[in-house]
Amino acid sequence: MLKSSYPFYLANEAVHANTDLSVHNKYSNEVATKVAMASVADIDKAIAAADEAKDAMKALPAYQRQAILQHCIMRFKERFEELAYALCIEAGKPIKDSRGEVTRLIDTFQIAAEEATRIYGEVMPMDISARAADYQGMWKRVPIGPCSFISPFNFPLNLAAHKIAPAIAAGCPFVLKPASLTPVSALIVGEILAETDLPKGAFSILPCHRQGADLFTTDERLKLLSFTGSPDVGWALKAKAGKKPVVLELGGNAACIVDEGTDLDDAVQRIVFGAYYQSGQSCISVQRIIAHESLYDDLKQRLTSVVKELVSGDPLDENTFIGPMISEKEAQRLHAWIEEAVVGGASVLAGGQRNGAMLEATLMENVEPDMSVSCQEVFGPVAILSSFRDFDTALAEVNNSVFGLQAGIFTKDIYKAYKAWDVLDVGGVVIGDVPSWRVDHMPYGGVKDSGLGREGVRFAIEDMTEMKLMVLRSIS
Repeated sequence: MLKSSYPFYLANEAVHANTDLSVHNKYSNEVATKVAMASVADIDKAIAAADEAKDAMKALPAYQRQAILQHCIMRFKERFEELAYALCIEAGKPIKDSRGEVTRLIDTFQIAAEEATRIYGEVMPMDISARAADYQGMWKRVPIGPCSFISPFNFPLNLAAHKIAPAIAAGCPFVLKPASLTPVSALIVGEILAETDLPKGAFSILPCHRQGADLFTTDERLKLLSFTGSPDVGWALKAKAGKKPVVLELGGNAACIVDEGTDLDDAVQRIVFGAYYQSGQSCISVQRIIAHESLYDDLKQRLTSVVKELVSGDPLDENTFIGPMISEKEAQRLHAWIEEAVVGGASVLAGGQRNGAMLEATLMENVEPDMSVSCQEVFGPVAILSSFRDFDTALAEVNNSVFGLQAGIFTKDIYKAYKAWDVLDVGGVVIGDVPSWRVDHMPYGGVKDSGLGREGVRFAIEDMTEMKLMVLRSIS
């Protein structure tokens, strides 16, 4: 069960300031708990505390940073089911998927604990010419300073972890704004962080109204902004961020090519998972399925049959695969896109109906490229099916998008695999699987409207640190 209320965390301490934010059970729409909301003054205090903590965090030895992360791992394991339940209630994520996310939370902190002790530098020869013969150089990586993090609703634990864990490993204090729709998971992480020996001010976790969160972006005491969320919001924040570096992990309309000769038994299983896992509310969910004409009809029949059998319902039910979308408003938006496409000549092969925040797993064909369900990010349980004859044409269709996060390629031809890797304008190409596949240490991020920079613990640490050079002149 959830607690009746949760505090926010300001400078490592729980603050029971109010109960202004109601967090709803996304399936029943009942109020599940209430959360304290931070004011602009609270945010300013948190940033000031992070600024004051920067020297203590920088001085924290690697073994201590590692020990803090390892304590979190131990406590996450002890509170595994509590965390999974919180995810299931506040995000509407089916309980099996919720447990999977807690597992990834643990993985992410474990990777960070390992990386905390291997933030290396390099000796750099300087004697490239006679004038530099008596010099040698070396560089190291140092913490960038206080960081600002804004995390989304769809993976409220793991995507927050991809910011928190590298910051601790790198020695950076931080302030985090969790999504107002799903703040509880991050606050439980805050409760565990408060048990550690992190320096005073090292972390603050502050649910707040969007209009009150401007300091997360504009305050010059913060030296890095890392945002995960919608493209419109992300690029607007970058424009306001001033001098600080910005990392953006934004949206996508990920495509999956199914080439001739593909094992359809395997491909169907993976595509259904990739398209409809947690009701498609993932920026790398399979949205566009591009199948070779030789197997299009067979693939269509198989996908249609499986999608129609997916179990929808209460996310606490162990058999549920499709839970609610994050809100009825979002379900209404996507249902309108489906109806718009049907009016324009598209066909619904499976699903297409809505009941409140529950939208059926939907498969469509004959969708024009300029229809919203194709060219926009659906961020819900909808996928579209089209065919190709020539592999190069399929690659061009994948690239015909303002997004470029990840793509999946089912092919047994190694030359086509390498060509896809070379040609596709995306951050990652997954061969033999769906674009929805991710492991938490890999470089993850996109190009075009899908973002800027890379997550994955090692790569996030690079963003959260700066190179500092020393040049040494030998004097005889």
